[in-house]
Amino acid sequence: MLGAVQLGLLAACVVLFVPMGMAGWHLSRNKVLFFSGALFITLAVGVHLTPYFPSVSDFITSVSSSSSSNVDVVVDDRDSCVSLLHEIDWEVRPSKDFDLDPYLHNNSVNFDKFWSWRTSSSVDSCDFQRLKRHDVLELLNGSWVMVAGDSQARMFTLSLISLVLDSERVESVRASLFKRHSDYHIVVDEMGMKLDFIWAPYPSNLTDLVVEFKHSHVYPDLLVMGSGLWHMLHMTNASDYGVLLRLLRSSVTALLPVSPQFGMDGPVTGSVSVRSPHLFWLGMPTLINSMLNTQEKRVKMTNLMRDEYESELQKSNILRQFGGPLQLLDIGSLSWNCGIKCTDDGMHYDGAVYEAGLQIMLNALLIESHQKL
Repeated sequence: MLGAVQLGLLAACVVLFVPMGMAGWHLSRNKVLFFSGALFITLAVGVHLTPYFPSVSDFITSVSSSSSSNVDVVVDDRDSCVSLLHEIDWEVRPSKDFDLDPYLHNNSVNFDKFWSWRTSSSVDSCDFQRLKRHDVLELLNGSWVMVAGDSQARMFTLSLISLVLDSERVESVRASLFKRHSDYHIVVDEMGMKLDFIWAPYPSNLTDLVVEFKHSHVYPDLLVMGSGLWHMLHMTNASDYGVLLRLLRSSVTALLPVSPQFGMDGPVTGSVSVRSPHLFWLGMPTLINSMLNTQEKRVKMTNLMRDEYESELQKSNILRQFGGPLQLLDIGSLSWNCGIKCTDDGMHYDGAVYEAGLQIMLNALLIESHQKL
């Protein structure tokens, strides 16, 4: 009895070669038509017979699998590098004038802070870079950048301004930027970058901001948000903070044109563009309770309370590492590793901490956009 393969081959020969012979008989008087017909029928034969030759099928399958595998490796490498962005080491040492004023030994300005990405084979392979002014001018050229949140966000904004402007211009804008409870706007003409700081100390303020983007159909290219300190001090209710973060997450995901990677199915209704803003969450700093400058802060902003707020942040799924849309800039770990010599009030840290957070964000942008400078 003939096997299935032999029967298949016989059927293919009958179905395909008989029409080929008939076509050859009728088309033999016209060489062009004969050649075209023969080529078409030969291709048809090849397509139909390929499944009966395992070596050919296996080769095609292996090529396809190899291509998919290479794509997966690229994605995995990119994700791996993002996860290593916070692998930073610190060196904090007394400044050269440290011994001149012993009464200020506990002042953070008397210590020099140096940071660098940790030396290891995995981190080295990612080739992280400390971007200079001309690099940022190229990376953020023509962009609208917005930073929204509390005083931590304001200090992060100062780090970005310090990187793109010369020192004289930075000093001229510092006073305006640090006006209490105010917004700030600047245009950096050299790069066509528009930068906004929005005073939004509560998660509900951030939600209102995102809803406004949704209604206006206009939103920044790069959005950095952060909130928690004010809610901890004035509300002192971690569960309420978690509820507000989940509302914020819903608003942000509704803003995105397409978000299957965030656990949603298909396009978001009402979106008008396929462009998605780059989204980052500015984490809360490490709090050193004994250094906080008011009794109210020392009572309400304890390590236990901060841990509860961090737990709610994770459970809200607003962070990308937990399936959300925003990538974390972990000021908490950066400030912890920099240490007590990097703060004077136990809450706000020296510029080096926010500079490190800024460089992490810039390198994340390079990874996301598949760029190298």
